[in-house]
Amino acid sequence: MAVKKIEKGVMVTLLILGGILMMVPFIWMLGSSFKPENEFTVIPPTIIPHHPTWNNYSRLFTEMDFFVYLKNTLIIVICSFVGLFLNALAGYAFAKFHFPGKNGFFYLILATMMIPGQVTMIPTYLIINKMGLVNTMAGIVLPGLVGAFGIFLFRQFMATIPTDLIEAARLDGSGEFRIFFTLILPVVKPVFAVQAILTFIGAWNSFLWPLIIANDEKLYTLSVGLSLLKGQYGTEFGLQMAGAAFMVVPIIIIFTFFQKHIIEGYTISGMK
Repeated sequence: MAVKKIEKGVMVTLLILGGILMMVPFIWMLGSSFKPENEFTVIPPTIIPHHPTWNNYSRLFTEMDFFVYLKNTLIIVICSFVGLFLNALAGYAFAKFHFPGKNGFFYLILATMMIPGQVTMIPTYLIINKMGLVNTMAGIVLPGLVGAFGIFLFRQFMATIPTDLIEAARLDGSGEFRIFFTLILPVVKPVFAVQAILTFIGAWNSFLWPLIIANDEKLYTLSVGLSLLKGQYGTEFGLQMAGAAFMVVPIIIIFTFFQKHIIEGYTISGMK
């Protein structure tokens, strides 16, 4: 027993030290976002600023179009949540409906998960260009509305819902959409929660596709705006740290509060 306690204590100590080491860059970034520029040349460098200031954050919105970038990012997040319902509907169709080519079509969707996104960007861009949606918010949003992973996750979970329950609802006169929203969605809350969190993180961090499809700076997202800081304000480290903190902190807060749902969703899906 004593040996096990020692081993446990060593493991806990190593995990704590590892966690602290991994947090040092984030803590330094957060502290540096409140530093005036003259503190970045202080030797030895300081983690907590001696004279904290909000000037770096205010400059993000006064000297740059971060309000516009934030609005565009929130639009992408909202549209991505609409796509989340489309993924759930597709998963429900594959799980509980029978139609010609169902299995082959589903395997074809799964096969797309093995194709890197960079490979499909050129044909996707050509399609968007033919539709006349280049340099529009619709062109940014449409390609990311649905995804193979989301359809797969919903389908795997919904396949375990008893079909007799759905048939009973149909006999009571419920339509398919009513069954989906009142019967299916409450059951798949764990999967819906994890997908919602991952969808938010993906939409919040959207960078490459908006950069490719948007020629107008008014359509840029926060990630693209953050990359502009490096070019236009490359020597102003406080401003860059403020932009990075503004991007990272919301994701960390959401992950901290909802990490239980993420683990639960993956665990349940794996068990099913």
